Amino acid sequence: MAEAGDGLDDALDTAASPEVRDAFRQSLPAWFDGARRPMPWREPGKDGRRDPYRVWVSEVMLQQTRVETATPYFRRFVERFPTVEALAAAPLDDVLKHWEGLGYYSRARNLHRAAGQVVAEHGGAVPSTEEAFRALPGVGPYTAAAVLSLAFDAPLAVLDGNVIRVLTRVFAVTADARAGRTRTALQTLADALLDRERPGRWNESVMELGATVCTPRSPACPRCPLRPVCQAAALGTPEAFPVVSKRAPTPHHTIAVGVVTDDDGRVLIQRRPEDAMLGGLWEFPGGKVEPGESLEDACAREVREELGVEVAVGAPIARVEHAYSHFRITMHAFRCRVVSGEPRTETGEPWAWVAIGDLDGYAFPRANGRVIEALREQVRAPRLL
Repeated sequence: MAEAGDGLDDALDTAASPEVRDAFRQSLPAWFDGARRPMPWREPGKDGRRDPYRVWVSEVMLQQTRVETATPYFRRFVERFPTVEALAAAPLDDVLKHWEGLGYYSRARNLHRAAGQVVAEHGGAVPSTEEAFRALPGVGPYTAAAVLSLAFDAPLAVLDGNVIRVLTRVFAVTADARAGRTRTALQTLADALLDRERPGRWNESVMELGATVCTPRSPACPRCPLRPVCQAAALGTPEAFPVVSKRAPTPHHTIAVGVVTDDDGRVLIQRRPEDAMLGGLWEFPGGKVEPGESLEDACAREVREELGVEVAVGAPIARVEHAYSHFRITMHAFRCRVVSGEPRTETGEPWAWVAIGDLDGYAFPRANGRVIEALREQVRAPRLL
């Protein structure tokens, strides 16, 4: 139940007014028709409709990713995997390589698994019903609403960060936008405002407005088609919305990794388990530095524990700062050479000796990629220790 004064109950009442309804269902889509940005996944096929597969790929890529970042990845991805069948038949390593640098790799693994399921259970046709589409790996309420409304005109309202920002500003919602009860109420509000005759156009209109006009900072209120009904604009405080609770401090971890080389100058890499974070990607062996442990000792210990070899730790190669969604790391990479033992993994995950020039054939996390860049800059060194 909404708390008194947080705007949620009033929002539903206000949304029923003709002025607000017309603003969302007429003024906003009309604005979108003239302001929409050209995007490759918006291009219709020969039948005049959008390809559900391309819409699906784009929506998965756009989760946690800006349009300008996702666009070149999308073009390369659909060029390599133009159909659901092509994606399902591809090795996971190939899929992850084409996703490399986009982050949140579970999206790629789930998309690959889901493509296999679509081929096996639906004859390669992307399901058009909510129940069937939601049964696919990695598909949640937002993805289902976006893909099904855009590709099949299903009357489902999306609720993402852009939509939340627009709704909390228009209706001056002061409830914590991160709270589950607030998200539920905002979904109900979006459902009530949805143009059920053209749901895909409506969804894109709201998301486009949030991405280009109703932005987190310095929103362009004079250009907004919803300004006449926007309570935040009337208050003169649009940037005060959405109201969000403070996040806990972001944890930080110090990581030591070993760039282990053999006499031929090849480096030793291993693949992460598919069910782990960054699953399926390749990496240099390493891990967290324990309290009181030196970086060099941590490097040697981690290589021993992960690959069963004793190494001599040499000069540092790179120091990399990197942020993930819920924590940050400082990665220290060291040159290493094997003193004794043969590589092996307790979990049976693959490992490989790879020439530096062949590392591009493997998908690496971004932090490891920066180590590779530093390694290549130093490749002319006559000795690696």
